[in-house]
Amino acid sequence: MRCRQVIDKISEYIDGELDPELVRELERHLQHCEDCRVVVDTTRKTVEVFCHTEPLPLPNDVHERLNQMFRHSFRKGEPN
Repeated sequence: MRCRQVIDKISEYIDGELDPELVRELERHLQHCEDCRVVVDTTRKTVEVFCHTEPLPLPNDVHERLNQMFRHSFRKGEPN
């Protein structure tokens, strides 16, 4: 397995959805490729942090600007 293939399969690997033979190939590659190990470890940690945190509320001014942008965008799309 090559580095590009590891990157292409990283999500399936982390989610435990990869075919067992591909898991073995990928893990063999990780034994010898520090760059890919770092990418896999960092991605795994990022997913864990993201899944175990609560979303932060938007500040009121940001919320209002987004609403204005959406209203403006919808008006532009309306037929005259």
